Amino acid sequence: PPKEDEMQTVKATALIAVSIVALSLAGCKNPAKGKAEAKTGKAKPVEKGPLKGATEKAALTPKNTKLTWKGSKVTGSHTGGFSIFSGSVEATGADPTKARITVEIDMGSITSDNPKLTGHLKTDHFFAVAKHPKAKFVSTSIKAGGDKGASHTITGNLTLRGVTKSISFPATVKITDSEVHAKAEFWIDRNKWGVSYKGMKDDLIRKEVVLKLDVKVPRAKK
Repeated sequence: PPKEDEMQTVKATALIAVSIVALSLAGCKNPAKGKAEAKTGKAKPVEKGPLKGATEKAALTPKNTKLTWKGSKVTGSHTGGFSIFSGSVEATGADPTKARITVEIDMGSITSDNPKLTGHLKTDHFFAVAKHPKAKFVSTSIKAGGDKGASHTITGNLTLRGVTKSISFPATVKITDSEVHAKAEFWIDRNKWGVSYKGMKDDLIRKEVVLKLDVKVPRAKK
């Protein structure tokens, strides 16, 4: 029969193996699970020029707005954001349904938690930044009520990698006397914008990319 010290070694080895498996499984979780999926469709008409009826226009900048993302593959996930972008919120009074949000992103400013990945994201495998340096979102409607307890549903055209599609996602939007505050977290299927790089055969990249928006801008008259 095996000696007691040998049995202890076997138990310790088994415990380590179980711990490694548990950590591996934890790293494999899809960050999009439990998040709202943005409904995607054909691009919708956008009103040109200033929004009709709008009485105020506030600027979106990296100082008052955060745009972040999270993607994952079989072995884990990565987070990042964008450091250069501009945009505006056009509003009429305190009614979010009469507002319009516009954001234009410099795709060359994309960041991630891994320098090598940051460089890779700019190549043709992902966002082809040299060919498509800008991404843009323009809301086409903001309606009261939304999934997962959201106060509103925002619909707009998202242009990414030269492809424009309409997306709808739940958000919490509030306009007070002093500021406009909008928060949203949802996921999109990257393949629908031609971002279809699959990754390594033993470490495939998931199609879901979680996008997070946090806008908190002071109200300002035109």
